[in-house]
Formats: sequence, C-alpha cells, structure tokens
Amino acid sequence: MKTHSTKVRKSIILISTIATCLLCSSQLPAGSPPNILVILADDVGREILRCYGGSSYETPNLNQLAAIGARFEHCYAMPVCHPTRVTFLTGQYPRHLGNPKWGSFPKHAEGQTFANVAKNAGYATAVAGKWQLCLLKNDIEQPQRMGFDEWSLFGWHEGPRYHDPMIYENGVLRTNTGGKYGPDLYVDFLVDFMRESQGRNQSFLAYYSMALCHDVTNDLKTPVPYGPRGRYDNYAEMVEQMDLQIGRLMQFLESSGLDDNTLILFTTDNGTAAKSKLYAKGKRNDFVYENIISEFKGRSVPGGKGRLTDWGTRVPMLAVWKGVITPGQSWNDLVDVSDILPTLADLLDGALPADAKLDGHSFVDLLSGEGHSTREWAYAEHRGRFFVKTQKRKLYSTGEFYNTEADPFEKSPLDTAKLSKEATADWKLLRQAIQTIR
Repeated sequence: MKTHSTKVRKSIILISTIATCLLCSSQLPAGSPPNILVILADDVGREILRCYGGSSYETPNLNQLAAIGARFEHCYAMPVCHPTRVTFLTGQYPRHLGNPKWGSFPKHAEGQTFANVAKNAGYATAVAGKWQLCLLKNDIEQPQRMGFDEWSLFGWHEGPRYHDPMIYENGVLRTNTGGKYGPDLYVDFLVDFMRESQGRNQSFLAYYSMALCHDVTNDLKTPVPYGPRGRYDNYAEMVEQMDLQIGRLMQFLESSGLDDNTLILFTTDNGTAAKSKLYAKGKRNDFVYENIISEFKGRSVPGGKGRLTDWGTRVPMLAVWKGVITPGQSWNDLVDVSDILPTLADLLDGALPADAKLDGHSFVDLLSGEGHSTREWAYAEHRGRFFVKTQKRKLYSTGEFYNTEADPFEKSPLDTAKLSKEATADWKLLRQAIQTIR
C-alpha cells in the first residue's frame, strides 16, 4: 500500500482540479435527475474538519468539498452509531420504530429505506463499508431486502474491518482480502459500481457507509490484525485515511465526467469518540488506548460520542451539486439525519411507502436554491432521554434548558423564570415539540 502522505498529496492535486471545474459551472444540470453519492463517516465530530474550524488534523479533500459546495452549520445525529444509521436509512426516529436493539433493524421497515426509494425511481443502488444492522453471517440477504442491488460490507463484530478485512460481497464471503486495506476495497467496489452504472446509462445511488474513523472491533476471541505500523492506526491517521478515500471518490467522479450531474452528501453518524485503541494486550477486550482531544476554534474538545451534548450530536454535513449549489455557501438551516430519506424521495420522485410516518423533512428547496428547510427543531435520543433544539437553545425531555451557543459544554442550565424574549419563544416552541415527539 502506498504511503499515506503520497496519497494525500495526489488527492489534493486531483480535488483542486475538481474545484476549478465546478466553480466554472452555473447552470442547472439538464436531462435525468442527479446521481447520488451519500457518504456517512464514523465517529467524526465537526471539530475534526478544518472547514468547520478544527486545527488538529489536515482534511484537504473535505475542505475542498466545502469550498465547491455548501456547509451545513446545524446538522444533528444520534450520539452513537446504530440509532443514527437506522434513522438515516428510514427517515424515522428509533422511538417510532420500536427502539430496535443494537445491531438489529425492524423487519417491518426493511422496505422503507432510502435505497428502496431510489429503486422505485429506477436507480441502481449499492452500499459499501459498515452495515451494523445484523450479523451478516446470520442474514446475508438483508442488504438486498433493504433496497441495495449490490453490497460490499465488513462483518461487524465478526472480523476485521481494516487490515485483512472480513468482507461479504453480494452474498459471498470474500477470500482474497489478505494483505489488503478495507477502505481501499470499499471505495474500489463503489467506483466499479458507478462506472458500470454509467456504462448502462442508468442513474445510481451509491452509499459509502465508512468504517473510518471508528477503531477496531474489541470483542473477538483473537484481536484483529495490526497494520504496517505494528499497531492499530491512531485517530489522526484514520482521519487522514478518511479524507484520502473521499478524495479517491471525487477523483473518479471528475475523471469520468459524472461530477456534471451527481449530488454528493457527506455527513457523520455521531461525535468523535473519547478514546481509540492502539494495541491489543493479547486478551479479549484488553487494549491500550489513546485519548482523543481536538483543537477547535481555540479550545480543547474531548470526544463527545455517547453524550447528548452538541459535541456528541452536532455533526458536519457537506453538499456538492455542480451547477446547482453555489460554491462556498454556509447554511444555518436546521437538519437532522432523519431528513435524508425525504430529501432523496423529493429529489428523485421516488415513491414512499404508503404507511411510512416520517420524522424527517425534505431540504430539497435548500439544495436547489429555491428556499429553506422547514424544520423548526432538531432531535436526538439516547438511553431513554432525548432533546429538541433550535440553532441556539436545547430542551431536554428531563427539563434542562441550555443556550448551547453560549454554553456548548452545557455547564449552566437557564433559569426559565428569567428568560429573554427570544429565549422564551424558543422555550415555548421546544416544550410544544416535546409533547409532539412523545
């Protein structure tokens, strides 16, 4: 495998070429609805990306996505990965799907995913990377039932995701991954899928459910293999790889001409983890960890994953659509991960299930420059507790009310008897929202 630094330099050059091309375009793409590339990174808070104000890591390709597209300032996810991924696929909050158990997906909702919406619109569909919605060895056809024509997914809690990965591909366990790096293979698979769809002149939806930047599986009898460094990649090295793989995808879109009519959405499933594995001591669940603390706009931010604070739930989101989204925009509209499905359904004219009661709101008008998101409050839940929030203020189901703009670590709840006029309006809106969500 080539060195990380060499790959990054090449990706910077290639993504810069894309930026030049996209900046020259100003007309709505003609012809068929756009192809869709959806990227969901793992354990990446907004403090990680330089385009959001982070300063601990280099993210040149993601920075270029922000430069040639738009940056969402107020996007929210659940504070851990499984409930986010269920919501992301269905447009419904976990509480409204019966609170699926970890690593499972509700059978009745398998036909209600954004992949099925795209298939209803005539799109070819594929997913690669992380699945986490079942043990694939027990239900190898689940991705197909959920709308994906093709899939290449690592065996979550079955084997490695990075070095010598355990990958199920279109119903078959691959036997040729020795010495390979998982993220390289996931991107190779999606590139092949997009190229083949282009050859058939068929629109596509490609979903890159990234393994990066989550650390390795921790509950196998034998620890998964180290990489070439003789240990597991640290968090900074995983960030570098995340950015590199996104650069590879953008390079392919530009070189194939598919960037002319492809909408790219990048977001993440929750905030940054507080720690990450570096070494295995030789026993199950026995590892040496590093703590993850990142610099963001002049302050040190510990990873917030697993917490309902903004550091656990407020995630980056970038959108690129050549000729439609004006480059370099920053949007303050509220969105959360339930909004992906209704947005794609609206964009692709894909039929929604008749009995689906969506929590999400379409933001197609925002993408197309014709309006804004209609969402008035965002939502996240964890372990029976939840919040609703506006851009500045957050109300928990347990009653605490915070100004998260002034108090991002939520140290001092607001006294609801001494609120400003603006804060009072938010408090009333959010109290009503809590009653609605119950």
